[in-house]
Amino acid sequence: MEEKFDVIIVGGGIAGCVAGYLLAKNGLEVLLIERGSAIGVKNTSGGRIYAHSIEPIFENFAQIAPIERAITSERLSFMTDKTNTTINYTSELSQNKNELSYSVLRVKFDAWLGKMAEEAGVNIINGIRVDDLITKDAKICGVKSGDDEMFSDVVILADGANSTLCQKYGLGYTLNPHTCAVGVKEIIELGEDRVNDIFNVNENEGVAWLFAGGVSDRKMGGGFLYTNKSSISLGVVFGLHSTPNTNVPQLLENFKSHPAIKPLIKNGKTTEYSAHIVPEGGLGAIKKISDKGVVVVGDSAGFCLNVGYSVRGMDLAVKSAELAVKAIINAKQRGDFNDLSEYDRLLKDSFVLKDLTLYKNLPHFLQNERIFNEYPEMINGIFRDLFTINGASVPLKNKVLARLKSVGYLNLAKDLFTGVKSI
Repeated sequence: MEEKFDVIIVGGGIAGCVAGYLLAKNGLEVLLIERGSAIGVKNTSGGRIYAHSIEPIFENFAQIAPIERAITSERLSFMTDKTNTTINYTSELSQNKNELSYSVLRVKFDAWLGKMAEEAGVNIINGIRVDDLITKDAKICGVKSGDDEMFSDVVILADGANSTLCQKYGLGYTLNPHTCAVGVKEIIELGEDRVNDIFNVNENEGVAWLFAGGVSDRKMGGGFLYTNKSSISLGVVFGLHSTPNTNVPQLLENFKSHPAIKPLIKNGKTTEYSAHIVPEGGLGAIKKISDKGVVVVGDSAGFCLNVGYSVRGMDLAVKSAELAVKAIINAKQRGDFNDLSEYDRLLKDSFVLKDLTLYKNLPHFLQNERIFNEYPEMINGIFRDLFTINGASVPLKNKVLARLKSVGYLNLAKDLFTGVKSI
């Protein structure tokens, strides 16, 4: 007799574990298949989670989950090869739990989510690769792993941005060099006291810091830094449609050697190195997120949002998992798993698709290389001229106008107009 589950989930990241947890809490029999040797070992992306999506699922989750630091300082830098201009916004922790965000180490955080799912009743199999889906009468009804077949009423695809299953069945988002980027990241151990001192933060408070310009070879991409309890997550993301003059791992090495970064990581020890694909195509790249017997959640669906001053993925993954569960439970009550389009409707009414729709033109705008080349040069040039005193008497407006002219007034006007329309 064949073994059958209510739901099979492919992938043990945030979206997969949250979906499994909620399904099991609602009494469904769930199998979660993770290709890694344990939940979390392959999940190295991200670095920051916004509480508004996960707080309703795990109340006061920051008290029970292995978070690193609550973000109280937001920094945005514009880099050239040797200079850097930084905007720094610092605040006290909000009293509204839904307005908080936290740095996390995905290996530990996802392992905790996997434990919560397992304790709720999810059957978890690690170290297994799903090779294909099983279809019958045009409906997906299970998965294949080698010669083994496992059946279910619904399959949830949560196997990441580079999902071969999504690509094979025309699901998720369009995967090509214009819709995704590659990221490399290191965890650099510094010690808790040193993190506090270097980044001027109190215990358990931290920094989220994004960089644009020279860090990505002056092409689409950027750098990021998140403070953990005793370490930092430092990395570079590069748009695949561009052609860097150096390879992406070397971009990270160059970033670490930048005068603005090198003192921060002095005597630090790299404890983890990873690379991953990041979906950055936005709304226009999303194809199909539900079909007969299947739904797609998280990165597999292309649910990632880069608006320049912030990068979001985890909160979208959590919400998409929650809404997928709601649609599946309702389908089970109807006894009809052929129509899971309620998932699409729920997403349309949620912040996931509302925010992706709001910024639908931004991915195209961010492919403008002036944002990563001329503008960082212009900003750093303006501040260099402001703070350089050499005896020459030059009106302040002349210093600024000279730098604006270097980009071109027409380019400035055009980019300003296009940029405002994108947000």
